[in-house]
Amino acid sequence: MLALSADGTLPKVDYAIFADTGWEPKSVYAHLDRLEEEIAKPAGIPVLRVSSGNIRSDALDPQHRFASMPLYILNQDGRPGMTRRQCTGEYKIKPIKKMVRELLGYPYPARIPKSLFVEQWVGISTDEFHRAKDADVRYMRNRHPLIDLGWTRADCLKYLVTRGFAGTPKSACLGCPFHGNAQWRTIRDTSPDEWADVLAFDAAIRDGNARANATGNRLLDKAFLHRSRVPLSEAPIDHVTAAEWAARQQQLGHDQDEDLLEQGATDSCSPWACRGDSDDYTLAA
Repeated sequence: MLALSADGTLPKVDYAIFADTGWEPKSVYAHLDRLEEEIAKPAGIPVLRVSSGNIRSDALDPQHRFASMPLYILNQDGRPGMTRRQCTGEYKIKPIKKMVRELLGYPYPARIPKSLFVEQWVGISTDEFHRAKDADVRYMRNRHPLIDLGWTRADCLKYLVTRGFAGTPKSACLGCPFHGNAQWRTIRDTSPDEWADVLAFDAAIRDGNARANATGNRLLDKAFLHRSRVPLSEAPIDHVTAAEWAARQQQLGHDQDEDLLEQGATDSCSPWACRGDSDDYTLAA
């Protein structure tokens, strides 16, 4: 959407906001730097980076209140479960809303006049139109330009190729439990240091987050990053799931760039369309 705004296909936006959880892949930060230099700055569009902290550090800090990640739980009786997902609200939505209030001139707790609002663009394509929702505050009004254009994910990929961004990475925490096997493989096979990082984190959260343990609320069950509910180092990430296979076939059907096809299906995290909001994704084996 930023590139479409910069080239005049869409109206020029006033700002672009990136909510940084502090634990994105190195490739995402490098891409953001390039996007800012090559697309945003020449078009005169400021890129604002906002943050509520480092999600990885916060989870392991016994002194820090932590908004829980949706960890996979194996109960003592063998039944599966999941912890509550609070991370999107805390590390994505909260800092964006804070910045929007500041841009409007009414930082919290100032009351924003009913007539004052921002139009917020959300990058949902027609493939996922069911995720297009209204904002939950009146000072933000959501618009979905990709749906307005009738663009599919394949259309977005084709456009990125024409702009020289064929290798655009998807934004999501390195250790997001909603990663599919393809994303776990990508980390393992392309970035050994980041893979070691997520393996260490997976082991560290086995008994829950550090703050809960320190306050005597220790998790009686076991927590994991992978949906198989085994340590990530032992998880069956080389298995190609039905969803990943279907995504590969869809990409092949659209005759996409070979480098993109090699990647298969990877998963991202949007403040307004977290993969965890999809029932079919959460329940997939």
